[in-house]
Amino acid sequence: MKNKLTKIEPWSRLTEWTPARIALGRAGVSTPTSAMLEFNSDHALARHAIYASMPVARMEEELAGKGLATISVTSRVHDRSEYLRRPDLGRLLTSQSARALHRSEAAPPQTLSIVVADGLSALAPVMHAPPLIDALRKGLNGWSLDAIVLATGARVALGDEIGAIRGAEAVVVLIGERPGLKSPDSLGAYLTYRPRPGRMDSERNCISNIRPAGLSYMQAAFRLLYLLHQSRLLGASGVVLKDESDRVALPPIETSDTEESC
Repeated sequence: MKNKLTKIEPWSRLTEWTPARIALGRAGVSTPTSAMLEFNSDHALARHAIYASMPVARMEEELAGKGLATISVTSRVHDRSEYLRRPDLGRLLTSQSARALHRSEAAPPQTLSIVVADGLSALAPVMHAPPLIDALRKGLNGWSLDAIVLATGARVALGDEIGAIRGAEAVVVLIGERPGLKSPDSLGAYLTYRPRPGRMDSERNCISNIRPAGLSYMQAAFRLLYLLHQSRLLGASGVVLKDESDRVALPPIETSDTEESC
């Protein structure tokens, strides 16, 4: 029935190379019903990703099982509606969260803080942050990994205040990216060297689309290790730090079944 009513586009075979919504075909003057239903499903998944909450208790338990300490914090937004309308509040910690991050002693030298944040897709950090941290730890020589900070209602710049309070040499924020219709679970990693409130976006390096259908965990970890190494040499991150990880060899990261299991 479908074959009789739907006109197949002659270039539809290109869809095997991309998940993009191309060569949908036509049913009369309209989009085929199957393509329209798929669009509605993808749109619903994207909306769900934006409004879903990050299950902090579950992530604390999962990371504890990997031997990682955690600290949970929140921004000054009260709900997802306010989060979407007031991005400025998502860049500020509550006073209670700021107190929870303070150390009783000075931070060890060469401290790296990792912040796992919900951002615009809570699905992304839940699915991809733990295996990415696993891959990163295997090559993290010369850095003292701080307790993992789990942040809700968070924007990228929240990591600046967190890193400054923790006395970190660098902070990496793993945050859910704006969902696409074919990618509701895309994770971004933002590196800032010498974090402090007031840092500009031009002072960060970003690795985007981390997920099995995009940039793999091992590839993302390799690029992060390269950027961490280079930021220390330069004493800076951002536009002055070019990602040339595809041209420079670093010691290989120990492989495991991490990616296959996720």
